[in-house]
Amino acid sequence: MASDNSQHDASPAVLFDVDGTLVDSNYLHVHAWQRAFMTEDVTVEAWRIHRCIGMDGSALVKTLSDDADDDVRNRLKDGHSRYYQETASMLTPLPGARELLHRISDLGLQVVLATSAPEDELAMLREVLDCDDIVSAVTSSRDVDTAKPKPEIVHVALGRAGVTADRAVFIGDAVWDAEAAGRAGVTCIGVLSGGVSRSELVSAGAVEVFENAAQLLDHLDETPIAALKSNR
Repeated sequence: MASDNSQHDASPAVLFDVDGTLVDSNYLHVHAWQRAFMTEDVTVEAWRIHRCIGMDGSALVKTLSDDADDDVRNRLKDGHSRYYQETASMLTPLPGARELLHRISDLGLQVVLATSAPEDELAMLREVLDCDDIVSAVTSSRDVDTAKPKPEIVHVALGRAGVTADRAVFIGDAVWDAEAAGRAGVTCIGVLSGGVSRSELVSAGAVEVFENAAQLLDHLDETPIAALKSNR
């Protein structure tokens, strides 16, 4: 972890969830999980899967598979990964995602991908975004034992950016993002592009909610990100 001095000297950071926030992937995840559950003869309605998207993968499996044993749970996770990778050609950036990342970078703020996606999935997402040249730091599932809604992944992202919680803003699409950011003391802005309602995001701790990255970009100067810019 960076020292207090380095955390003060580093440029403020905007931490981004990726799935459902920058890349239109949430419903591909739902489909992949549904296929995995069907393969294991575990009946789970699609809407229940969607309600858990963005949660730590192990927690999702535990929540939805009831009393399935460890072997089944491991096969479920492997199946999801396999089926999800088959849909890679359908992954696309969400409206305004690339433009928002470039605008954040142009403001002199750090762009941090604060995701708990596995390395293989993250590689697919980064290829779709095609913005690695402006990304300051990245996290993945290998960085923590338990991901969102636990705050550890946010703490790792802050450490890699070299900033304290008050010099960062988190942007995400799920209640798990807002809860994790809140537990880490980071202001959270929500987006609706992951399929979660405005009221749920606000209840989970998001201070503002926008339709997607494009609408957030249009109103950027009215958000807590503008305050980060003034604290450079």
